[in-house]
Amino acid sequence: MTFLTSKITRRSAMAYGLAGTAMLAAPGLVRRAQAAEFTYKFGHGFPLTHPFHIFLKSAADKIRESSGGRFELQIFGNNQLGGDTQMLSQVRANAIQFFEGGGIILSILVPEASLSGMGFAFSDYDKVWAALDGDVGAYIRSGFEKLELHPFEKMWDNGFRQISTSTGPINSPDDLQGLKLRVPPGQLYTSLFQSLGAAPTSINLAETYSALQTKIVSGQENPLVVFNTAKYFEVQKFLSLTSHVWDGVWLFANGKAWAALPQDLHKIVADGLNEAGVEQRAKIAATNKSLETDLVAKGITFNKPDPAPFRDKLRAAGFYKDWATRYTPEGWAALEKYVGKLT
Repeated sequence: MTFLTSKITRRSAMAYGLAGTAMLAAPGLVRRAQAAEFTYKFGHGFPLTHPFHIFLKSAADKIRESSGGRFELQIFGNNQLGGDTQMLSQVRANAIQFFEGGGIILSILVPEASLSGMGFAFSDYDKVWAALDGDVGAYIRSGFEKLELHPFEKMWDNGFRQISTSTGPINSPDDLQGLKLRVPPGQLYTSLFQSLGAAPTSINLAETYSALQTKIVSGQENPLVVFNTAKYFEVQKFLSLTSHVWDGVWLFANGKAWAALPQDLHKIVADGLNEAGVEQRAKIAATNKSLETDLVAKGITFNKPDPAPFRDKLRAAGFYKDWATRYTPEGWAALEKYVGKLT
């Protein structure tokens, strides 16, 4: 066997020593080069240009750095892993470890989650965050825990939902009569618009543009940031600022996957996601505000109807009384504590 040898000079020894010292002085660099101890997948349905994806990527980078490279969160956006219903099944089966979802969509499994999306309940962000960072949020999180899912404390923002159509503005409930309107999966969305006289159709977000383009539906309802990033302005003309539902996003993990992490990583991951969520809230609110000007330039016509007639029609239809019975008395009381009497 032949061994290769090299002459070790004073200069090469010094160079090796300096490099070794630098590596010892920067252990984070060494760890980053190594494989993560835990690699988890996070699937979501937002476009890659949406602030949700951007802030989530930033949070994942910070978490990896704070954990010294021990924890890596791989982000799969834009429905790369399937639609909402498919990813919800995947996270329950631990095929992916993290998922996000709006409260109404998640209410298929967690009935409590729809409470934050009650129609025409919240009038402004001050009431939203007081409720979701307070008793309403605590009530909803208890529902996740029953299903062995781990919800994170801070709900992320998606904005107030607005109605767009290709046919004309929505000025009153009369304009909704018989309107074929795309809504996300979730019984509360369907019930809300049926009570207002529309003809809601549940379609996953990934299929909505095509449904609007081919006139399967005449309208849809989403926050302005989703309307813009999904390019619905190409297939819709009118946007009515109804703010009929506030739309937030819960981040949660598969319970077994979460339990497998040591306590120090629990804190690092939770802090990273919650802090990013608070920052994302401010960004979404500012973005939705500035988008009106941008969308006018893209040919969209805006109007802002009075919410009172819509709320009155829902009361007359028994909408609030019906939905109040679907939560515990404590849950409904928690909502009315922040928004006032609805029934």
